[in-house]
Amino acid sequence: MSEKNRDGKRTARERLAVEREKQKTAEKRRRALIVGASVVCVLGLAAVIGVVAANAGKNKSGSAGPVVAPSGAQGKDSLAVPVGKDGAKATLTVWEDFRCPACQSFETMYRPTLHELTDAGKLRIEYHLVRLIDGNLGGTGSLRAANAAACAQDAGKFRDYHDVLYANQPKETDDAFADNAKLIALAGKVNGLDTPAFRACVKNGTHDNWVNKSHKAFGAGGFSSTPTVLFDGKNIYQDQTLTPAKLKEMVEAANRR
Repeated sequence: MSEKNRDGKRTARERLAVEREKQKTAEKRRRALIVGASVVCVLGLAAVIGVVAANAGKNKSGSAGPVVAPSGAQGKDSLAVPVGKDGAKATLTVWEDFRCPACQSFETMYRPTLHELTDAGKLRIEYHLVRLIDGNLGGTGSLRAANAAACAQDAGKFRDYHDVLYANQPKETDDAFADNAKLIALAGKVNGLDTPAFRACVKNGTHDNWVNKSHKAFGAGGFSSTPTVLFDGKNIYQDQTLTPAKLKEMVEAANRR
């Protein structure tokens, strides 16, 4: 074999090796993007602050204007929407985003257990609404849906509308909840919710700044992903061994004390 042919084969092998390395790098990057976008809704605090600041002037629902908490909101700065009896011995705190697919997964898996325990007076849930995906992927669907849920709270229909929003959640990259008309249409699935007062509340963004304040409290609390689920103050959802049955036992144990 001539020196020229050997050099040619070496060059071809080198090109092939470089191409394979490029493919591996691209595949790793693709997997990282899928995990980051679909498995858990996470965004660093610095990025949240940066995006919110950048979009503040673009969004008509900025920081100007009063902070109007929904009826019955409780806790510090009235940022928690309570579900269940005030006297329940166990409390679950949930930070959530209606655009977040991981939040939907949590709701789908745990909803029957949560309904059972709250209806029995054994568990009280405090929902905190944030707009993490708006900052992560752009848009206003998280904000608009959270405002609409707060409007439903004014009407005493929060839990039912909350469940409807998750049952009809669009894909994470689809900002369909930014459309007030869609949110009002979904209210038709909750008996007695689609009223002139609810429509006006949604269209006017009555609770937008309350949602923004809740989102700010989320970052100030050192949280970075949704859902963040705290049981009597302890973060339990990050424990991958948690199941509905285990959560139920935790609540039952709290009620035996």
